Amino acid sequence: MASAATVDHRALDGTAYRLGSKLDLKLPFTSVAEVTSNGKLVEFTAGTAKLGDDIAASLGITEFESELSFQGGKLRTAVKREYDAQSKTLEKPMLVVWQGKRYSLVTRVYGMAVRDVLGMLRTLHIAEHDEGITLHPESAAGSRFTRPANVIKEVPGLGLVEMSKVTAAHTAQLPPWKGVSVKSGELYRDTLSDGKPFFILSNPKVWATVVPLADTDVKRVPDLVEQLTLRIAD
Repeated sequence: MASAATVDHRALDGTAYRLGSKLDLKLPFTSVAEVTSNGKLVEFTAGTAKLGDDIAASLGITEFESELSFQGGKLRTAVKREYDAQSKTLEKPMLVVWQGKRYSLVTRVYGMAVRDVLGMLRTLHIAEHDEGITLHPESAAGSRFTRPANVIKEVPGLGLVEMSKVTAAHTAQLPPWKGVSVKSGELYRDTLSDGKPFFILSNPKVWATVVPLADTDVKRVPDLVEQLTLRIAD
């Protein structure tokens, strides 16, 4: 029988989640956060060092137009023209990639030049840690998180696990029926709009959703979650 492993993953807002299980926890994770900067809403995704290159390739970007050293990493940008069929306009979103030693930070922005991106990022104070990238928005400069950042991780056999700090809005979303008590909180089963099942794991500090994947035996999910430990590490 495999021994239990423990991993720490740090969300973009600095929260570190400690996940333990006998299941395979080796796959990488991503963290997603929404930040407002001078009234503009921007979504950031942090992941492995090659995340930016993977997203660039998926967009058909073969090379970046600018590259410079910035806040301890390498900042690259590229503009990809896109036709919006709904508005019948030509959009020119900019892909922005900050790459550190182990992780990278990616976003796409509209209507911004490189100098505007630099100005925004200077207010976010990017930092790289062993467990992931963090942002520290400078409120005095008009930057802030809109809500807690999340961590998304695929756990083979279980599914896609999305974790964030619990909020009052989360609590209001709990199903009206009683959950099942498990090691890391209460587990609820619910249904997505397409009829597929998903699960909510809730405790006083962490809110997590578990979405089964193709290789998941849905009937085994409660037993697998019972073997899972999930908490905020610091």
